[in-house]
Amino acid sequence: MRSLSQHIDVLELSEADTEEITKEKTKEEVQDSVNTPWRLILYDDDIHTFEEVISQLMKATGCSLSKAEDMTWKVHNEGKATVHEGEFEECLRIDSVLKEIQLVTEIKG
Repeated sequence: MRSLSQHIDVLELSEADTEEITKEKTKEEVQDSVNTPWRLILYDDDIHTFEEVISQLMKATGCSLSKAEDMTWKVHNEGKATVHEGEFEECLRIDSVLKEIQLVTEIKG
């Protein structure tokens, strides 16, 4: 059981102490967010040909023809597919290449 003086000590946290605790918690949350694996999802559309999607996937991710074909078929059959998983910056870079031809994408963390 806490004594009255312990309760007063807790109540006497200064604004600076409270601000420092808040900053540390925010820093931890941001670090957790950065370390979260990000996924780049490509959605099916009725506009692009298989050849266009395959070519753009190879350009964006550097994957092989076979891998790009597999991903394209998955997008076609399932309506969407994760085409990359990793750091946010890399997902963003690949996303920008896919959007060069207006492919529909989403980055999720």
